[in-house]
Amino acid sequence: MMAALAIVVWPGAQQMRMQVTVEMPDDIAKQLGESAEMPRQLLEALAAEAYRSHKLSRHQVSQLLDLDYWQTEEFLARHEAKRPYTLADLQVDRRSLAGLPQK
Repeated sequence: MMAALAIVVWPGAQQMRMQVTVEMPDDIAKQLGESAEMPRQLLEALAAEAYRSHKLSRHQVSQLLDLDYWQTEEFLARHEAKRPYTLADLQVDRRSLAGLPQK
């Protein structure tokens, strides 16, 4: 027998809803801990991996999980969802810093 979960995603009031159903063997569902928290845990795992792989931006993770900026920062740190700091990032930061008034 298979266990099934439904995840309903609604990142914003104006946006469409998507429902995702996950099927897994009962023994695995029991091992993972069948609970009301599982849909949220799966959604968080999806958000963290999508951020790591550059499929979602930080803002989109925030929308998907209904978190504010600092909650999103904490979530990404807790899930070790880091992106490499690239040369392009450095160039953007340098331009931003160059525009700041000097003391």
